[in-house]
Amino acid sequence: MHPEPQHIPAVIKSLEPIINQYGYFAVGGLLLVEDFGVPAPGETVLIAAAFYAGLGQLNIFLVILVGFIGAVIGDNIGFAIGHFGGHPLVLRYGKYVFLTPERLSKAEAFFNRNGGKIVVIARFIEGLRQLNGILAGLSEMKWPKFLLFNVIGAALWVSFWAMAGYFGGSHITTFLHYQLYVTIGAALLTLLYGAFRIIKHRREAN
Repeated sequence: MHPEPQHIPAVIKSLEPIINQYGYFAVGGLLLVEDFGVPAPGETVLIAAAFYAGLGQLNIFLVILVGFIGAVIGDNIGFAIGHFGGHPLVLRYGKYVFLTPERLSKAEAFFNRNGGKIVVIARFIEGLRQLNGILAGLSEMKWPKFLLFNVIGAALWVSFWAMAGYFGGSHITTFLHYQLYVTIGAALLTLLYGAFRIIKHRREAN
């Protein structure tokens, strides 16, 4: 348990009432709904809960466990929506979560080019994380394959940000800045990988 810092960032402080009132349910619930497309501060509440666990208000192992379960279930709900509802359902209700046909088309094409590995990487990319399960369902990926990559991605993502929040202490502001850098880095790596696959495919075709 680290000592309480003199200054707690406003974004962390603003989530304290939610964490105090709902505790682990706030972590699991917000991660769950975020992961099938509902705009919610899932990643931030995970970091905040881990931060307050470092102050002794929550148990870090339960934060990680509940966050992991919520993330996996949320993505699987998204998978079911994409798989059973198809494009008509996703496009009909997607407008309520800012999912336009153009955005869906681009994300789906990107997902189809990269396959199962993108399920893991998508966890660290804002926007793609929320569409992860839906896109996997739409692409007709086999559920056992999706589940495997989803579990790996959820375990890495939840553990990474929970540890950042827990050990952040007086440096929590720096870790919050890293949220943006990690997202940008993951997006760049994914784009580079996608470009590599396209170039390789064209060379093989020639």
